[in-house]
Amino acid sequence: MTAGSGERRVLRLGRGMAAAFAVGSLGFVLGPFPGYLGLVGPTADAITFFVASLFFTAGGVLQTVLAAPGRDVPGAGRAAWWTAAVQLVGTLSFNVTTFRALLVTLDDPLYDRLVWRPDAVGSICFLASGFIAYRASARRGVLPVRQGRGWWQPGVNLLGCVLFGVAAIAGYVVPGTGSMLDLAAANWTTAAGALCFLACAVAGLVASPPAVAAGPPDTDRANGAQERKP
Repeated sequence: MTAGSGERRVLRLGRGMAAAFAVGSLGFVLGPFPGYLGLVGPTADAITFFVASLFFTAGGVLQTVLAAPGRDVPGAGRAAWWTAAVQLVGTLSFNVTTFRALLVTLDDPLYDRLVWRPDAVGSICFLASGFIAYRASARRGVLPVRQGRGWWQPGVNLLGCVLFGVAAIAGYVVPGTGSMLDLAAANWTTAAGALCFLACAVAGLVASPPAVAAGPPDTDRANGAQERKP
């Protein structure tokens, strides 16, 4: 494979990754809104989450493929690999939780074990991957260096991961009640976190070159740039 064809392949994979993360994020933005639920019904709403999680996983696979060549490179390359790998585990956990949510109701005594637990695992993985990405990004202390294209993405991505974590806590179903700790908080933090991921994905799609677009853990520099990385 020539250098030119290899670069074109990376660009295609990067754009595909950004598109997959964008579609997945959009699903998690729409799904929590009561208006959307009222429009399509509970079954279609649950399917929206499940399909969106599959797009997250597709993006995660592409991101892992893109990060793999740098996994033994100290610094940005290794951070990109660990961010992608940990995030991929999180997306697979979301596949499990959203699929089981199609079959298990809130008043089922096994709901927390079958649905909430993989959701919590996925949220923890996203939070860990977001932290790895942000830690590897260009910063002055805890604040990002406002320089270069996509300087804001690691911070916005990490915020999205934090919001997903809050959503997982709020979505815990209190045993014996069939009710979440805070349904409204679970919904709005899920949507807000997905908006953060969507912003990073869209930025990756419109950027030039789009080789390492964006995903839940921002991937604008994920593949060997000097400043970071999910």
